[in-house]
Amino acid sequence: MLNYPIEREVLQSLAPTGTAVDTYKGIAYVSVVGLCFLNTCVFGMALPGHRNFEEVNLRFYVRRLAGDDWRRGVVFIKEIVPRRAIAAVARAVYNERYVALPMRHAVAMRNETTVASVEYGWEINGAWNQLRASSKAVAPAEPRPGSLEEFITEHYWGYVRQRNGSTVEYRVEHPRWQVTPADTTELNGDLNELYGEAFVSCLKQPPASAFIADGSAVTVFRGRVI
Repeated sequence: MLNYPIEREVLQSLAPTGTAVDTYKGIAYVSVVGLCFLNTCVFGMALPGHRNFEEVNLRFYVRRLAGDDWRRGVVFIKEIVPRRAIAAVARAVYNERYVALPMRHAVAMRNETTVASVEYGWEINGAWNQLRASSKAVAPAEPRPGSLEEFITEHYWGYVRQRNGSTVEYRVEHPRWQVTPADTTELNGDLNELYGEAFVSCLKQPPASAFIADGSAVTVFRGRVI
């Protein structure tokens, strides 16, 4: 997870109706996240050949007032997966911004519990793009309370703007992740082709924070229009 400060105005028009851009100490962030889905089920059913796959996404953070409580959530700007069927279902059901591209990944372990490096790749126009993070840390740990890493990982709602301008809200459930700080990172490729000019200058800078999360079982609940 590579996390970059960005001007709030860049994200404002992308925030779904009913949400506001969430910030950490007054600064808005976008994150480039690489992950692997394992043993995936959709509505309780496993789809043969579509259970284990990579994803790389660009996301930002929003919040919504529900009664007396603020719900802190994520909005995806672009999500890359390697299979067309996955992208088609996500676009049809949630109107998420999925694209299907050839992908690959590699994980190197320092020991049984600690990751040394993680790399994700995706191919655009015959050229491979790369997201990579490596760490010298001894072991993962929960983010410090009040830290940027806690802000990034502790968002348990998703928000998607629909074609008619309404917003779908869905809950995401998982335990607190442990994280390992990254010592070196890379984000290389045609960022303008993938994300657009508005994000290029931001993503060309060194990230404000970067870490490897251990992940966990995750449940994504059915969405509802708000």
